[in-house]
Amino acid sequence: MPSISEVKKHDNANDCWVIVNNKIYDVTEFLPEHPGGQKIILKFAGKDCTKKFEQIHPPDTLDKYLAPEKYLGEVEQNSDEEDEGEEEEEEELDEEEKQRLELIERKPPLSQIYNLNDFEYVASKVMEKQAWAYYSSGCDDEITLRENHFAYQRIFFKPRVLRNVTNIDFSTEILGFKSSVPFYVTATALGKLGHPDGEKCLTRACFKENVIQMVPTLSSCSFQEIVDERNKEKDQTQFFQLYVNSDRKITQKIVENCEKNNIKALFITVDAPQLGRREKDMRSKYTLDASNIQNDVEEDEGIDRSQGAARAISSFIDTGLNWEDIKWFKKITKLPIILKGIQCVDDALLAIEYGVEGIVLSNHGGRQLEFARSSIEVLADLMPILKQKKLDKKIEIFIDGGVRRASDILKAIALGAKGVGIGRPFLYAMSAYGDDGVVKAMRILKDELTMNMRLLGVNTVGELNENYLDLLNLHNRFSSGDQLFQQVYEPLKLPAFKPKL
Repeated sequence: MPSISEVKKHDNANDCWVIVNNKIYDVTEFLPEHPGGQKIILKFAGKDCTKKFEQIHPPDTLDKYLAPEKYLGEVEQNSDEEDEGEEEEEEELDEEEKQRLELIERKPPLSQIYNLNDFEYVASKVMEKQAWAYYSSGCDDEITLRENHFAYQRIFFKPRVLRNVTNIDFSTEILGFKSSVPFYVTATALGKLGHPDGEKCLTRACFKENVIQMVPTLSSCSFQEIVDERNKEKDQTQFFQLYVNSDRKITQKIVENCEKNNIKALFITVDAPQLGRREKDMRSKYTLDASNIQNDVEEDEGIDRSQGAARAISSFIDTGLNWEDIKWFKKITKLPIILKGIQCVDDALLAIEYGVEGIVLSNHGGRQLEFARSSIEVLADLMPILKQKKLDKKIEIFIDGGVRRASDILKAIALGAKGVGIGRPFLYAMSAYGDDGVVKAMRILKDELTMNMRLLGVNTVGELNENYLDLLNLHNRFSSGDQLFQQVYEPLKLPAFKPKL
């Protein structure tokens, strides 16, 4: 077994070893193939990169993509060397990081968290800088990201009174599967950026609160870890979100694995032939060191790797995916197929023609095309047309993006959505408070659902319809803005000047 001293000798592009979870790998030949570029690996050449590796990659990644002979064994146990190595690797904390660690110790108790914006605020203070940038970023100027939220505030209620609302039931069925609530945890990537247990936190909270979880393709935990974490005795419901790989054999294998592991539905992402420019994420990847000052070039072999975590982990996505591919999916699986990322009425009608079981009206949380319309606005346009054509029962409509209150959920249900996907708020709750945070976030929404349904004068979500809504100003895109949201939203930053030498 090689020692730490031996590993340290292999510290360059021509001879690169790394340690992950006490295992040594020779990644020299893999360097040019790494989707995130060579630079990040070379930063850890001859060193232990476990912490950074686990934040982004499932634990079985190296075993999948490296030949067996590239595994060189475990690090030889030598306590003196280990102590020496730890001392050498320890980096001096800057003031920003010291402040963050202090704030973790001083964060508000969970009992003082009253809404989903509170979770976002705490997460923004206690998460690592790059992790926060990845989770919170939207595309370009983040206009769509903000519009997703503000659009809900242009819809007002028309409540009914003098109704017996003693008994409130907001349970529902989503694609035929029972759920305690009309929302689900939608797929979000890289859960371990926020918490060491990553997506498994969400799985456990979903079981506790009887909420459906959508498992992401780009998770930090492996697919198997997430499905193994669920409660099998109670047949916990999970869906799977699929980025289609340009290698269809890989895609088919993923789908077959979903079926084997009792995944209940396949949500195919259709709005991401290329991931958008998320500038908060991109800017957080720029580290100013001596080499940057001397040579201000950030490309590896002429390839721009400055696009942040999103693009680094998504180079496999098939840019050729098209409507005819739906026929192929229907041949290879019996799972319900839902298209995630429909953004206009015409494509919703096409989805019905191609016989899918559902669609998600989504602009990817404002992370893809800038100036895409909010999903709630598309829903308001779509449902009258489906009803006119008698197609509203042919397909289940879901929606995500911008939801922060139960009132948002009820507006979407009243307009005709079957369920509402919520992503970022649960990541923020997880990042700040772990499992307990996610459970608390779900219970906050349940409390809000009960209150709002009573005040609207309905006992079940099935009673909701457009008659409970005032849509007069929905298409007027001017909004005075949500002050609570505005206080937790972090504006885009401008480029920093280099420090004095």
